Amino acid sequence: MIRKTREVNISVEMDKGGIDIKTDDNVLTHLLRTLFFYMERNVTIKATGDLPHHLWEDTGITIAEELKSKIKKENIKRFGNAIMPMDDALIIVAVDISRAYLNFDVTLSEEETGFEKSLAREFLWGFARTLPATVHIKQLAGFNAHHIIEASFKGLGKALKEATGNSEKMFSTKGRIV
Repeated sequence: MIRKTREVNISVEMDKGGIDIKTDDNVLTHLLRTLFFYMERNVTIKATGDLPHHLWEDTGITIAEELKSKIKKENIKRFGNAIMPMDDALIIVAVDISRAYLNFDVTLSEEETGFEKSLAREFLWGFARTLPATVHIKQLAGFNAHHIIEASFKGLGKALKEATGNSEKMFSTKGRIV
């Protein structure tokens, strides 16, 4: 999947090779490696952008477009969840691949450069609305921004691994998702 605008140039290809991620933002690169490691999915991502806001949001959009193309013809489990500890942080993540919604309920009392709630939220909302998916991320404990946001991406990876897993039946009383 390729997304090229005046603000960004992003390419995402899943399920080939290993995990090869290069972006203009070291924190985003780190979090994407974490996400795909816990999803247990190979990916190649190359992403450049004019501003961190655009880079993070559009990368979330592009990853969701690529993932949607990979799962659109499959019966998937649809729901996934994870409880993720990381040092002081304890995060719950729940995913329903069906409708667009994001609840990113975290509080960062110890800031760390690059680990900003607004950037993480832009990535997550771009991802959730494009897939579409309902994504709930709830902080139960923690104070360090790095630990809280990284645990959120780890938990999202585990929840997506579960939700995108193959199923013998369609998990919808309507007979289709969305």
